[in-house]
Amino acid sequence: MNIFEKLDNKKSIFKTKKYLDHRFIPETLPHRDNIIESIANFWVESLNNITPPDITLYGKTGTGKTAVTLYAKKQLEEIASQRNLNIRIEYIRCTDYNTEYQILARLCQQLGKPVPYRGWTKAEVVNTFRNLFKKNLLGDNLILIVILDEIDVILKNDGDSILYTLTRTDNVAITSISNDVDFKRFINPRVKSSLRDREIVFPPYNAQQLRDILTERSNVSFNENSISDGVIALCSALAAKEEGDARYALDLLKTSGEIADEKESDIIKEDFVKEAKDRIEHNKVIDIIMTLPIQQQKVLEAITYLTKKNKEITSGLLYDVYQDLAKNDKVSYRRIFDFINELELLGLISANTISRGRGKGRTNIITLQCDLELVEKSLIYKD
Repeated sequence: MNIFEKLDNKKSIFKTKKYLDHRFIPETLPHRDNIIESIANFWVESLNNITPPDITLYGKTGTGKTAVTLYAKKQLEEIASQRNLNIRIEYIRCTDYNTEYQILARLCQQLGKPVPYRGWTKAEVVNTFRNLFKKNLLGDNLILIVILDEIDVILKNDGDSILYTLTRTDNVAITSISNDVDFKRFINPRVKSSLRDREIVFPPYNAQQLRDILTERSNVSFNENSISDGVIALCSALAAKEEGDARYALDLLKTSGEIADEKESDIIKEDFVKEAKDRIEHNKVIDIIMTLPIQQQKVLEAITYLTKKNKEITSGLLYDVYQDLAKNDKVSYRRIFDFINELELLGLISANTISRGRGKGRTNIITLQCDLELVEKSLIYKD
Protein backbone atom coordinates (compact mmCIF):
# COMPACT_ATOMS: atom_id res chain seq x y z
CA MET A 1 0.00 0.00 0.00
CA ASN A 2 1.16 3.54 -0.79
CA ILE A 3 2.40 5.12 2.45
CA PHE A 4 0.21 8.21 1.97
CA GLU A 5 -2.86 6.07 1.35
CA LYS A 6 -2.06 4.14 4.50
CA LEU A 7 -1.72 7.32 6.59
CA ASP A 8 -4.79 8.91 5.03
CA ASN A 9 -6.89 5.88 5.98
CA LYS A 10 -5.58 5.78 9.53
CA LYS A 11 -8.23 6.16 12.24
CA SER A 12 -8.32 9.72 13.56
CA ILE A 13 -10.10 11.74 16.19
CA PHE A 14 -10.43 14.57 13.66
CA LYS A 15 -13.16 15.13 11.10
CA THR A 16 -10.90 17.83 9.65
CA LYS A 17 -8.12 20.09 10.91
CA LYS A 18 -8.79 23.05 8.64
CA TYR A 19 -11.15 24.79 11.08
CA LEU A 20 -8.45 24.77 13.77
CA ASP A 21 -5.98 26.63 11.55
CA HIS A 22 -5.72 30.29 12.59
CA ARG A 23 -5.71 31.28 8.90
CA PHE A 24 -9.23 29.92 8.42
CA ILE A 25 -11.81 32.72 8.28
CA PRO A 26 -15.13 31.42 9.69
CA GLU A 27 -18.60 32.65 8.76
CA THR A 28 -18.89 34.25 12.21
CA LEU A 29 -16.25 35.81 14.44
CA PRO A 30 -17.39 35.57 18.07
CA HIS A 31 -16.85 38.65 20.24
CA ARG A 32 -15.60 40.82 17.39
CA ASP A 33 -18.91 42.23 16.07
CA ASN A 34 -18.21 45.72 17.41
CA ILE A 35 -14.78 45.90 15.79
CA ILE A 36 -16.09 44.60 12.46
CA GLU A 37 -18.69 47.35 12.56
CA SER A 38 -16.03 49.95 13.40
CA ILE A 39 -14.05 49.03 10.29
CA ALA A 40 -17.24 48.96 8.21
CA ASN A 41 -18.16 52.46 9.44
CA PHE A 42 -15.00 53.78 7.80
CA TRP A 43 -15.04 51.63 4.67
CA VAL A 44 -18.73 52.26 3.93
CA GLU A 45 -17.81 55.64 2.41
CA SER A 46 -16.39 53.80 -0.59
CA LEU A 47 -19.93 52.76 -1.55
CA ASN A 48 -20.61 56.44 -2.28
CA ASN A 49 -17.40 56.85 -4.32
CA ILE A 50 -15.59 58.54 -1.43
CA THR A 51 -12.09 57.40 -0.51
CA PRO A 52 -12.29 56.01 3.05
CA PRO A 53 -9.96 57.29 5.76
CA ASP A 54 -6.79 55.42 6.60
CA ILE A 55 -7.18 52.97 9.51
CA THR A 56 -4.66 51.44 11.90
CA LEU A 57 -5.51 48.23 13.75
CA TYR A 58 -3.52 47.42 16.88
CA GLY A 59 -3.53 44.34 19.06
CA LYS A 60 -1.48 41.48 20.44
CA THR A 61 -0.92 38.32 18.39
CA GLY A 62 -4.05 36.16 18.26
CA THR A 63 -6.59 38.92 18.93
CA GLY A 64 -8.25 38.53 15.52
CA LYS A 65 -6.84 41.52 13.62
CA THR A 66 -6.21 39.74 10.32
CA ALA A 67 -9.33 37.55 10.52
CA VAL A 68 -11.59 40.53 11.22
CA THR A 69 -10.04 42.61 8.43
CA LEU A 70 -10.35 39.83 5.85
CA TYR A 71 -13.91 39.18 7.00
CA ALA A 72 -14.80 42.86 6.47
CA LYS A 73 -12.95 42.75 3.12
CA LYS A 74 -15.11 39.84 1.95
CA GLN A 75 -18.30 41.62 3.04
CA LEU A 76 -17.41 44.85 1.23
CA GLU A 77 -16.40 42.98 -1.93
CA GLU A 78 -19.76 41.20 -1.95
CA ILE A 79 -21.84 44.38 -1.79
CA ALA A 80 -19.53 46.19 -4.25
CA SER A 81 -20.06 43.35 -6.72
CA GLN A 82 -23.84 43.44 -6.22
CA ARG A 83 -23.89 47.19 -6.93
CA ASN A 84 -21.33 46.97 -9.74
CA LEU A 85 -18.98 49.40 -7.97
CA ASN A 86 -15.29 49.75 -8.83
CA ILE A 87 -13.88 49.02 -5.37
CA ARG A 88 -10.70 46.98 -4.96
CA ILE A 89 -9.32 45.72 -1.64
CA GLU A 90 -5.83 44.25 -1.82
CA TYR A 91 -4.24 42.39 1.09
CA ILE A 92 -0.45 42.35 1.46
CA ARG A 93 1.54 40.68 4.23
CA CYS A 94 4.67 42.75 4.80
CA THR A 95 6.69 39.71 5.85
CA ASP A 96 6.30 38.49 2.25
CA TYR A 97 6.73 41.87 0.53
CA ASN A 98 8.99 43.99 2.72
CA THR A 99 10.15 46.88 0.53
CA GLU A 100 8.27 49.70 -1.18
CA TYR A 101 9.35 48.32 -4.56
CA GLN A 102 7.99 44.83 -3.80
CA ILE A 103 4.67 46.11 -2.44
CA LEU A 104 4.04 48.44 -5.38
CA ALA A 105 5.04 45.72 -7.86
CA ARG A 106 2.64 43.34 -6.10
CA LEU A 107 -0.18 45.90 -6.19
CA CYS A 108 0.40 46.55 -9.89
CA GLN A 109 0.26 42.82 -10.58
CA GLN A 110 -2.93 42.39 -8.54
CA LEU A 111 -4.46 45.29 -10.47
CA GLY A 112 -3.56 43.71 -13.82
CA LYS A 113 -0.38 45.60 -14.72
CA PRO A 114 2.66 43.26 -15.04
CA VAL A 115 5.63 44.68 -13.12
CA PRO A 116 8.75 42.61 -12.32
CA TYR A 117 9.88 42.20 -8.71
CA ARG A 118 13.38 43.36 -9.67
CA GLY A 119 15.10 45.16 -12.52
CA TRP A 120 13.26 48.49 -12.55
CA THR A 121 14.15 51.62 -10.63
CA LYS A 122 11.93 52.53 -7.70
CA ALA A 123 10.82 55.67 -9.56
CA GLU A 124 9.62 53.55 -12.52
CA VAL A 125 7.53 51.35 -10.23
CA VAL A 126 6.05 54.36 -8.37
CA ASN A 127 5.14 56.09 -11.64
CA THR A 128 3.62 52.91 -13.09
CA PHE A 129 1.45 52.49 -10.00
CA ARG A 130 0.31 56.13 -9.97
CA ASN A 131 -0.38 56.13 -13.71
CA LEU A 132 -2.97 53.39 -13.18
CA PHE A 133 -5.03 56.09 -11.46
CA LYS A 134 -3.95 59.19 -13.38
CA LYS A 135 -4.64 57.65 -16.79
CA ASN A 136 -7.84 55.95 -15.65
CA LEU A 137 -6.47 52.53 -16.65
CA LEU A 138 -8.55 50.71 -14.05
CA GLY A 139 -11.96 52.04 -15.01
CA ASP A 140 -14.07 54.90 -13.70
CA ASN A 141 -14.33 55.85 -10.04
CA LEU A 142 -11.85 53.29 -8.71
CA ILE A 143 -11.43 53.18 -4.94
CA LEU A 144 -8.44 51.10 -3.76
CA ILE A 145 -8.07 49.96 -0.15
CA VAL A 146 -4.61 48.55 0.59
CA ILE A 147 -4.31 46.32 3.67
CA LEU A 148 -0.74 46.21 4.98
CA ASP A 149 -0.50 43.41 7.53
CA GLU A 150 2.46 43.52 9.95
CA ILE A 151 3.31 46.99 8.71
CA ASP A 152 6.01 47.42 11.36
CA VAL A 153 8.13 44.91 9.38
CA ILE A 154 8.44 47.14 6.33
CA LEU A 155 8.89 50.30 8.40
CA LYS A 156 11.86 48.72 10.20
CA ASN A 157 13.24 47.17 7.01
CA ASP A 158 12.66 49.84 4.38
CA GLY A 159 11.42 53.02 6.05
CA ASP A 160 8.12 54.84 5.57
CA SER A 161 8.34 55.70 1.86
CA ILE A 162 5.56 53.22 0.99
CA LEU A 163 3.16 55.17 3.22
CA TYR A 164 4.20 58.42 1.58
CA THR A 165 3.60 57.01 -1.90
CA LEU A 166 0.20 55.52 -1.06
CA THR A 167 -1.08 58.55 0.89
CA ARG A 168 -0.07 60.83 -1.99
CA THR A 169 -1.96 58.73 -4.56
CA ASP A 170 -5.58 59.74 -5.19
CA ASN A 171 -8.37 57.26 -4.37
CA VAL A 172 -6.12 55.05 -2.22
CA ALA A 173 -6.82 54.26 1.44
CA ILE A 174 -4.49 52.34 3.75
CA THR A 175 -5.50 49.89 6.47
CA SER A 176 -2.46 49.05 8.60
CA ILE A 177 -2.24 46.08 10.98
CA SER A 178 0.40 45.84 13.69
CA ASN A 179 1.23 44.00 16.91
CA ASP A 180 3.46 46.93 17.91
CA VAL A 181 1.43 49.77 19.42
CA ASP A 182 4.47 52.03 19.09
CA PHE A 183 5.25 51.35 15.43
CA LYS A 184 4.61 54.99 14.47
CA ARG A 185 7.98 55.88 15.95
CA PHE A 186 9.34 54.69 12.60
CA ILE A 187 7.24 57.24 10.66
CA ASN A 188 8.54 60.76 10.12
CA PRO A 189 6.26 63.78 10.80
CA ARG A 190 5.73 64.59 7.12
CA VAL A 191 4.28 61.13 6.45
CA LYS A 192 2.24 61.12 9.68
CA SER A 193 0.53 64.34 8.59
CA SER A 194 -0.49 62.64 5.32
CA LEU A 195 -1.65 59.45 7.04
CA ARG A 196 -4.07 60.96 9.59
CA ASP A 197 -5.38 57.53 10.39
CA ARG A 198 -8.19 56.37 12.65
CA GLU A 199 -7.09 53.86 15.26
CA ILE A 200 -8.87 50.69 16.37
CA VAL A 201 -7.54 48.60 19.26
CA PHE A 202 -8.22 44.86 19.55
CA PRO A 203 -8.47 43.80 23.20
CA PRO A 204 -7.20 40.34 24.20
CA TYR A 205 -9.81 37.57 24.46
CA ASN A 206 -10.72 36.49 27.96
CA ALA A 207 -11.07 32.83 28.98
CA GLN A 208 -14.83 32.69 28.40
CA GLN A 209 -14.53 34.25 24.94
CA LEU A 210 -11.79 31.77 24.03
CA ARG A 211 -14.00 28.95 25.27
CA ASP A 212 -16.78 30.12 22.93
CA ILE A 213 -14.36 30.19 19.99
CA LEU A 214 -12.97 26.72 20.73
CA THR A 215 -16.40 25.22 21.30
CA GLU A 216 -17.59 26.50 17.92
CA ARG A 217 -14.50 25.23 16.09
CA SER A 218 -14.36 21.88 17.93
CA ASN A 219 -17.93 21.01 16.93
CA VAL A 220 -16.92 20.91 13.26
CA SER A 221 -13.36 19.62 13.76
CA PHE A 222 -13.64 16.49 15.93
CA ASN A 223 -15.70 13.32 16.01
CA GLU A 224 -18.67 13.39 18.35
CA ASN A 225 -17.94 12.85 22.08
CA SER A 226 -14.19 12.89 21.49
CA ILE A 227 -13.30 15.69 23.94
CA SER A 228 -13.33 15.01 27.66
CA ASP A 229 -14.83 17.48 30.12
CA GLY A 230 -12.44 20.23 31.02
CA VAL A 231 -10.28 20.13 27.88
CA ILE A 232 -11.72 23.22 26.20
CA ALA A 233 -11.81 25.10 29.51
CA LEU A 234 -8.15 24.22 30.12
CA CYS A 235 -7.07 25.28 26.62
CA SER A 236 -8.96 28.55 27.08
CA ALA A 237 -7.48 29.25 30.50
CA LEU A 238 -3.92 28.59 29.31
CA ALA A 239 -4.41 30.83 26.26
CA ALA A 240 -5.95 33.58 28.39
CA LYS A 241 -2.70 33.63 30.36
CA GLU A 242 -0.87 34.07 27.04
CA GLU A 243 -2.44 37.53 26.66
CA GLY A 244 -5.71 36.20 25.24
CA ASP A 245 -4.12 34.60 22.17
CA ALA A 246 -6.77 32.76 20.13
CA ARG A 247 -4.09 31.32 17.82
CA TYR A 248 -2.44 29.70 20.82
CA ALA A 249 -5.79 28.33 22.03
CA LEU A 250 -6.51 26.78 18.63
CA ASP A 251 -2.99 25.36 18.39
CA LEU A 252 -3.32 23.83 21.87
CA LEU A 253 -6.58 22.11 20.95
CA LYS A 254 -5.28 20.87 17.59
CA THR A 255 -2.00 19.59 19.06
CA SER A 256 -3.94 17.85 21.86
CA GLY A 257 -5.95 16.07 19.19
CA GLU A 258 -2.78 15.06 17.36
CA ILE A 259 -1.37 13.62 20.59
CA ALA A 260 -4.62 11.66 21.05
CA ASP A 261 -4.13 10.22 17.55
CA GLU A 262 -0.51 9.33 18.33
CA LYS A 263 -1.65 7.50 21.46
CA GLU A 264 -4.55 5.90 19.52
CA SER A 265 -7.00 7.38 22.03
CA ASP A 266 -10.66 7.94 21.13
CA ILE A 267 -10.84 10.94 23.43
CA ILE A 268 -8.75 14.04 24.15
CA LYS A 269 -7.76 14.15 27.81
CA GLU A 270 -6.57 17.05 29.94
CA ASP A 271 -3.15 15.43 30.23
CA PHE A 272 -2.84 15.71 26.45
CA VAL A 273 -3.38 19.48 26.72
CA LYS A 274 -0.50 19.79 29.18
CA GLU A 275 1.69 17.72 26.87
CA ALA A 276 0.62 19.89 23.93
CA LYS A 277 1.58 23.04 25.85
CA ASP A 278 5.10 21.73 26.43
CA ARG A 279 5.44 20.69 22.80
CA ILE A 280 4.24 24.04 21.44
CA GLU A 281 6.43 26.11 23.74
CA HIS A 282 9.45 23.93 22.92
CA ASN A 283 8.91 24.40 19.18
CA LYS A 284 8.15 28.11 19.59
CA VAL A 285 11.43 28.83 21.38
CA ILE A 286 13.43 26.89 18.80
CA ASP A 287 11.75 28.71 15.89
CA ILE A 288 12.28 32.13 17.47
CA ILE A 289 15.96 31.58 18.27
CA MET A 290 16.83 29.97 14.93
CA THR A 291 15.43 32.97 13.03
CA LEU A 292 17.12 35.66 15.14
CA PRO A 293 19.64 37.91 13.36
CA ILE A 294 23.20 36.76 14.02
CA GLN A 295 24.06 39.66 16.35
CA GLN A 296 21.05 38.93 18.55
CA GLN A 297 22.09 35.27 18.65
CA LYS A 298 25.51 36.35 19.87
CA VAL A 299 23.95 38.49 22.61
CA LEU A 300 21.76 35.55 23.62
CA GLU A 301 24.80 33.26 23.68
CA ALA A 302 26.55 35.71 26.00
CA ILE A 303 23.50 35.64 28.29
CA THR A 304 23.49 31.81 28.36
CA TYR A 305 27.23 31.77 29.11
CA LEU A 306 26.80 34.10 32.09
CA THR A 307 23.71 32.19 33.25
CA LYS A 308 25.72 28.95 33.36
CA LYS A 309 28.36 30.77 35.42
CA ASN A 310 25.63 31.90 37.86
CA LYS A 311 26.64 35.50 37.28
CA GLU A 312 24.43 38.52 37.91
CA ILE A 313 24.06 39.78 34.35
CA THR A 314 24.39 43.53 34.05
CA SER A 315 24.41 45.24 30.67
CA GLY A 316 28.08 46.15 31.14
CA LEU A 317 29.14 42.57 31.91
CA LEU A 318 26.98 41.30 29.06
CA TYR A 319 28.69 43.65 26.62
CA ASP A 320 32.14 42.48 27.74
CA VAL A 321 31.27 38.82 27.10
CA TYR A 322 29.47 39.71 23.85
CA GLN A 323 32.61 41.44 22.55
CA ASP A 324 34.68 38.32 23.19
CA LEU A 325 32.16 36.20 21.26
CA ALA A 326 31.67 38.68 18.42
CA LYS A 327 35.40 39.41 18.00
CA ASN A 328 35.75 41.80 15.05
CA ASP A 329 32.08 41.66 14.08
CA LYS A 330 30.53 43.58 16.99
CA VAL A 331 28.03 46.40 17.41
CA SER A 332 28.15 49.40 19.73
CA TYR A 333 27.26 49.31 23.43
CA ARG A 334 24.20 51.48 22.72
CA ARG A 335 22.94 49.01 20.10
CA ILE A 336 23.06 46.20 22.68
CA PHE A 337 20.19 47.89 24.54
CA ASP A 338 18.03 47.60 21.40
CA PHE A 339 18.83 43.88 21.22
CA ILE A 340 17.98 43.43 24.91
CA ASN A 341 14.59 45.12 24.36
CA GLU A 342 13.85 42.95 21.33
CA LEU A 343 14.81 39.72 23.12
CA GLU A 344 12.62 40.75 26.03
CA LEU A 345 9.67 41.41 23.73
CA LEU A 346 10.11 37.87 22.38
CA GLY A 347 9.89 36.52 25.93
CA LEU A 348 13.39 35.01 25.85
CA ILE A 349 14.81 37.22 28.61
CA SER A 350 13.68 39.73 31.20
CA ALA A 351 15.44 43.01 31.99
CA ASN A 352 14.72 44.74 35.28
CA THR A 353 16.18 48.00 36.50
CA ILE A 354 17.16 47.96 40.17
CA SER A 355 18.55 50.63 42.49
CA ARG A 356 21.97 50.02 44.06
CA GLY A 357 21.29 52.59 46.76
CA ARG A 358 22.21 56.22 47.26
CA GLY A 359 25.15 57.31 45.17
CA LYS A 360 25.43 54.01 43.29
CA GLY A 361 22.78 54.64 40.67
CA ARG A 362 20.52 52.15 38.89
CA THR A 363 21.50 48.95 37.08
CA ASN A 364 19.85 46.79 34.46
CA ILE A 365 19.72 43.09 35.49
CA ILE A 366 19.10 40.58 32.70
CA THR A 367 17.67 37.10 33.29
CA LEU A 368 17.15 34.20 30.88
CA GLN A 369 13.44 33.27 30.76
CA CYS A 370 13.53 29.92 28.94
CA ASP A 371 15.26 26.58 29.28
CA LEU A 372 19.05 26.96 29.12
CA GLU A 373 19.70 23.70 27.28
CA LEU A 374 17.01 24.47 24.72
CA VAL A 375 18.57 27.86 23.99
CA GLU A 376 22.02 26.32 23.55
CA LYS A 377 20.68 23.71 21.12
CA SER A 378 18.88 26.39 19.11
CA LEU A 379 21.81 28.76 18.63
CA ILE A 380 22.93 27.90 15.13
CA TYR A 381 25.07 30.74 13.86
CA LYS A 382 28.59 29.91 12.67
CA ASP A 383 31.67 31.68 13.91
